[in-house]
Amino acid sequence: MVLFGKLSTELGIKAPIDIFFNYFVTQLHEAQVHCERVHHTKLHEGEDWHHTDTVKHWTYVIDGEVHTCYDSLEEVDEQNKKITWKLFGGDIDKHYKVFKLTLQVIDKADDGTAVAKWAIEYEKLNEDIDPPNGWMEYLSKCTRDIDAHLSKATTARKD
Repeated sequence: MVLFGKLSTELGIKAPIDIFFNYFVTQLHEAQVHCERVHHTKLHEGEDWHHTDTVKHWTYVIDGEVHTCYDSLEEVDEQNKKITWKLFGGDIDKHYKVFKLTLQVIDKADDGTAVAKWAIEYEKLNEDIDPPNGWMEYLSKCTRDIDAHLSKATTARKD
């Protein structure tokens, strides 16, 4: 019986890595504007969206169904362009004891190509629960939406 698991994916991004990473560090509250599958975000506890002692409430769509959860920021590693969130409450607690998201933005080559690497670490409540595969598609879609927005904004600034 395997209750612990980890899923990961790497997605190529066009936006500069500093701008892409900074979006998640300082502008994630705008996700509902840029991501089709994020319906609503709000600050649940605390005064600053991007601080480790705050809790955010999310409403989002995975596999065609509306879900809710809370998140708290666990770590921001500026040097390695890595962020870790703990998700809990709402629909998460119905299936998982532990659910963590990690994003790392990695410069892949001298030509400016980069990837957004997402990882989900989880512990299921029981063996009958499926791995959170729908989350990988959700994160992929949100990454594409945010990258398109940031790439367009970056290009517009250059013109």
